[in-house]
Formats: sequence, structure tokens, C-alpha cells
Amino acid sequence: MNLFSLSLRNIRHRLFLSFLTVCAIGATVAFIVLFSLFRDSVEQGAEKGYGPFDLVVGAQGSETQLVLNTFYHIGAPTGNIPVNVLEQAQRDSGVDKAYAMTTGDNYNGFPVVGIDPEYFLTRYGDRKMKEGALYSKTGEAVVGSHVAQTLGLHVGDTFTGAHGLVDEEGAENHAGEGDAEEHSHESFSYTVAGILPTLNTPDDRAVFTTVDYAWAVHELQGEDREITAVLVKPSTLLGAHNLKQTLDGSGGVQAAYTSKAVSDVVDAVDQGSRLVSLLAGLCVLLAAITILLSLIAAAGERTKDAGLLRLLGKPKSYVWMSLISEGLILTLTGLAAGFLAGHLAALIFKEMLYAKAGVRLNPYLWNADHGWIAAGTIAIGMLASLIPAFRMYRLQPLALFKS
Repeated sequence: MNLFSLSLRNIRHRLFLSFLTVCAIGATVAFIVLFSLFRDSVEQGAEKGYGPFDLVVGAQGSETQLVLNTFYHIGAPTGNIPVNVLEQAQRDSGVDKAYAMTTGDNYNGFPVVGIDPEYFLTRYGDRKMKEGALYSKTGEAVVGSHVAQTLGLHVGDTFTGAHGLVDEEGAENHAGEGDAEEHSHESFSYTVAGILPTLNTPDDRAVFTTVDYAWAVHELQGEDREITAVLVKPSTLLGAHNLKQTLDGSGGVQAAYTSKAVSDVVDAVDQGSRLVSLLAGLCVLLAAITILLSLIAAAGERTKDAGLLRLLGKPKSYVWMSLISEGLILTLTGLAAGFLAGHLAALIFKEMLYAKAGVRLNPYLWNADHGWIAAGTIAIGMLASLIPAFRMYRLQPLALFKS
């Protein structure tokens, strides 16, 4: 009987304990794989989130809140700013493009964002629409691919928005919202002019329309008209710096470097990752202990068999390798099961996570971490196998047989 067949027979003989060992390894690997995919998705999403707009101008408050609301459609805006801030940015010689944004309403929980349709050309280039065309007048809208898929929207459909950034059903309205304001939203309807292609950015989770939609809904005129933010694509880094120096802190307005705010968010995620890494380390330790206990139990059961093999002339290396190969088979089986389970979990949860947090998991991504995970798992399995194997290796044949 060859070494591999002997190891498989021994594993089948202790099927339940072997199954628990494989499950422990698989669960640990799956957890680490899922965590790795999540971390990469957050970093990639952060990089893609703001495109070429290195500066954002909005009401004073938290820079992180301003950036998250403007580019990632998460949380509430910091407030509104006068329209002349847009005009000032567009006149600046260091600015290539500047677009006003208005937010504050939602449709079934998805944010309604008012922005110049040229924004899509500047950010995504000349991408072909999935259906229809971009909006050209007040009341027309385009919807992100995730919104269209989730709500079943098509070109020509009509809908009405709601005030605030959450769905009206099961949620409280904002303070100060009365019957008249609710009626104003119900009386203003949008018509779907187009469906955006899948962009793999937070824009997939939003409804877009003209900047003046909020003014039309609330019937605002003249000085009452305000905007939420200004997205700035500077022509040079010096241009961004000069505009920030000009606008930041004047008249209740702040100008924030987008990359810095996003970096702060990623740093916060990294701090949380350290805690998760600690938990992952504990899981790895438990998996190693499980392998060790399994093989120690196997060695205890097979000392007489090992002694008989030695008395029949099998070398020490054969007995040594039989136990190590058993540990490696269990480790490799758990590793394969863990990779499969981790990616399957990412596939199952990707839509739910994207809908809740705007993080799109890629269940088909294979990164450098996978190699480290595989190497680490095999190394731990090998080390855990050496202890009982070394114990059997040192005993003499007769002592093994008598034990």
C-alpha cells in the first residue's frame, strides 16, 4: 500500500474527527479570504469614488462627511452654500471643470442627486448608456444600474421623490417637514430618460437629475436658491491649492482635498482591520491546535500499527511521512474548502453589502493575499504535523508495538 492510500484510509477511519479538523481549517481560511476581499474592495472603491475631482466645496463642517455625501452618497450633506460659489470656482483660472450638486431627496432610499449631465462625460468619458439618454430638462432623470435593477425601472417610467436621505416607509421624516412639503414632493414627478451603464462606483446607487430639481420641488426663487456642493476638477495642483485658500472658511464655506478625506476614511478602516486581523490570528491558532490534537489522537491510536510496520521492515521515514502526509491532506482539503467558502460568501453577500454600505465585493478577485494565505495554512499544517510525527519517529519498533 502506498503512502497516500494509507493516509486516506487512516483519515476515513477517523472520519468525524477528520471532518471537524477540515471544518476548522476551512472556516479560518474562509474568514481571512472574505476579510481580504472586503479590505481590497474598500481600497479600490475609495480610489474610484471621486474620479478626477480633487477638490470639493461645501458648507462648513466635517470634511469627511462632505466627501462621503458628495461622492459616495453616504450620510447627510453638511448644509447648503450660495450659488455664487459655483460661479467663483468656474471663473478661477486654475479650474478645469466645476459642477454644482444638489442633494437632500431620495427615491425608495436611493439618493436623488442634481448635477450637470456634463459631469458624466468629464468623469467617465463617452460611455454608452445602457438605455435611453442623459436628461436635458427639469423633471427628467437617469438612474444608476443598481437602482434600475433593484427597483425594476425602465426608460419612460415615472416616479416621485421624498424629502430626506432615507425611505419614507418605516423611517421618520426630518424635523420641520410638514404636509405642504410632502405635497410638493408628491406633485413633482420624474421621468426616467435613461439607465446608466454599470460604472462600478457609488454612482450606480443614485438617481441623477438636473441641478434645479430642488428649486422646482420647493418653488424657490432668487436668493433662496442654494446648492449642496461644488465638484472641482483643477487644471493643476497649484490651481486646487489657490482655490482652496480663496474659498476655505469664507462665508460658511469649506474647500476640502478629496484624497485627504478619503485617506482618513481608509485609515479608519485600517484601524478596524487590525482588530479583525487579531481575531483572524486567534482563528489560525485554534485551527493549528485542532490539527495538532487530531494528529496526536491519530498517533496515539496507531502506535501499535506503526510498530508493526517498523518490525516488518518499513523505515522510520515511512512512519514519519505517513503522519505528516495525513496532516497535509487535511490541511489542503480545508484550504480548498476555505477558498471556496470565502468566495461563495462574497458572492452571496455582495449585493447586500453594496446596498447598505456602497462597498462592492468582487467574489472572483484573486490577489496576492491568497498566496500568503495558502503558504501560511500549509506551513501551519506542516508544523502541527511534525510534533506527533517526531514523537513516533523517536520510539523504537518494539516499544511502539508494545505500547
